[in-house]
Amino acid sequence: MDIFQYFIKDYQGPPFVLFGTVHIATLIVVAICIFALTFFKGAPAQVLTRARWSMAMILWLNEAAWHLWNVAIGTWTIQTMLPLHLCSVMIWLAGFMLIFRNYTIYEFIYFLGISGALQALLTPDTGIYSFPHFRYIQTMLSHGLLVGVGVYMTVVEGFRPTWKSILRVFVIANIYMLIIYFVNAAIGSDYMMVNAKPALHSLLDLLPDWPWYLAWLELIALANFLILYLPFIIKDWRTKRATDQPIPEVT
Repeated sequence: MDIFQYFIKDYQGPPFVLFGTVHIATLIVVAICIFALTFFKGAPAQVLTRARWSMAMILWLNEAAWHLWNVAIGTWTIQTMLPLHLCSVMIWLAGFMLIFRNYTIYEFIYFLGISGALQALLTPDTGIYSFPHFRYIQTMLSHGLLVGVGVYMTVVEGFRPTWKSILRVFVIANIYMLIIYFVNAAIGSDYMMVNAKPALHSLLDLLPDWPWYLAWLELIALANFLILYLPFIIKDWRTKRATDQPIPEVT
């Protein structure tokens, strides 16, 4: 078997099928792996440190391999490959968060990282490439682990967001989008799809034309943030309800 066929640009294997058998099976495997990360809860500190460093290295090496592969096949350009897309930024930041247990970065990973990575898992931008091509595995690994990192830091390391986290993430994300708009205008790119809808078919096809679809994206982002914060709303409500209960009298 020629393993190099799984790295070539003109892949002749079966093409990717959205929500096909391979895609569904991959999502199941990713979900199982994310769930398995929660079993680190209660492990010794040295084990948790090794786990965080391992995940950080996997994220960074996997992303670096993605850039090297594009260089090798001649598709690396500043218009498409700078680490400016949401998930690319989150992947590099997630590594630092894991190593330094940085809470500020955690807020962004939890809301932006998980939201963006879930969308990428459900509608992956892998082109013609399906399993076991490198491009498919790289995409699903990076985004699956990005979700896993957010879950791990919450369940295992005990981090949690707050209402102020939502405000901070939303405001800074919008400032970042504004900066990216001018970067795109300067170099002829469309990072984060803020200057135009992507040429390929996507969920944005269902939204109005530029710039009105950006307002819809803002609303969708806020909805995603609230859904991700819902477990903490429920937890806080249950805690408050429990503490407000009167102490039963001893008879």
